[in-house]
Amino acid sequence: MLNWSARFNIFCFLDNNNYSFGEPSFECMLAVGAENFISLETENIFYSLKRFAEENPGWLFGHLNYPAFGLKEDAEEDNIGFAAGFFFVPEIILQLKGNELTIESGKIDPNEIYSVVSQQSSIIEHQFPTSADIKSRYSKDEYITIIEKLRKHIKRGDCYEINFCQDFYSANATIDPLFLYYKLAAISPNPFAAFYKINDKYCMCASPERFLKRSGNKLISQPIKGTSKRDLINNDIDAANKNYLLNSQKEKSENVMIVDLVRNDMSRICTEGSVLVKELFGIYSFPQVHQMISTIEGEVEEEMHWCDIIKACFPMGSMTGAPKIKVMELISRYETVPRGLFSGTIGYIRPDGDFDFNVIIRTLFYNETKNTISFKAGGGITFYSNPEDEYNESLVKASAIMKILAETGKVDTAVIV
Repeated sequence: MLNWSARFNIFCFLDNNNYSFGEPSFECMLAVGAENFISLETENIFYSLKRFAEENPGWLFGHLNYPAFGLKEDAEEDNIGFAAGFFFVPEIILQLKGNELTIESGKIDPNEIYSVVSQQSSIIEHQFPTSADIKSRYSKDEYITIIEKLRKHIKRGDCYEINFCQDFYSANATIDPLFLYYKLAAISPNPFAAFYKINDKYCMCASPERFLKRSGNKLISQPIKGTSKRDLINNDIDAANKNYLLNSQKEKSENVMIVDLVRNDMSRICTEGSVLVKELFGIYSFPQVHQMISTIEGEVEEEMHWCDIIKACFPMGSMTGAPKIKVMELISRYETVPRGLFSGTIGYIRPDGDFDFNVIIRTLFYNETKNTISFKAGGGITFYSNPEDEYNESLVKASAIMKILAETGKVDTAVIV
């Protein structure tokens, strides 16, 4: 499927990597080609999106960037350049469930599509080696200094928790996006993964986190807050790291603040009394990290438009903090470049208005025209955060991407490690 998708200028591949814990993960789907699309500007983004959806009442796939909220006038530009939002009506949709493949297309015979797809090699070949000089926007000392400043904001009562991220980038990179996504999925398979292309811009995403899902009148959000490192060599150390996460008051307080924020967001559009925490402080293990995940549910009126639901909850609490508006101001002040698609969302909307969207983290971005790559990592900062531990945690979260870049070519990362 992925080899075949490479011939299209626009596609969206969503993969659950066979995860199944708690609520079902992403459906495994590939949408290719665009019968119609909308590229959204920052102003009136949800108004424009809603009009487009009403004019195109079928399947939609696409993304929303993290909002460029209160950016300084002298802020550097996002070096990848995804539009603030983009949604498309696909020409072809492939859905894979177990050994069953379903193909939908309004113009092409599904049998013809299957014939072409089935002839593709199942092996994704590496066309050319990676070349990149990876740098960080901050030195370790600069990162730690910012964390200390954020802790002062918390101590003054400006906020309770804030998500802060650093940007790793290369301004002169050559990569093979398809092969790198294949490698990333192999080393870090996660339940909300995505491989997404809009013309010359690529997103290779290994996200473990769901932003928001609607199924009928049921709404689900699964924020992640709380991280500890895996040790796949020493089982005792790995178990101790997991146990730390289970019992850490610092990690629990970080998680519960975001749960409260998500509950508040969902209560704005859910029926009164329907919002509840289905699971609090669930501990789940992924290839690089153990994560603390909570699940919040609510009910919405079935006639409520999906666009209004997403607008009420976006951007997600796990990638902002509490209170949301204030921490978004602080994020714009202390992060040196706009987040762009990072900590935004990719997903789909069904013809009946059901939808599922992820949180874009653990993700590599590439602009083929500019030969630029970017990936970001960070975490939730509270008053009890240890700045050096936070810095190290950000490197752990970025480790899978650093590893695949290093394994697939000539990559200099000495400046950041």
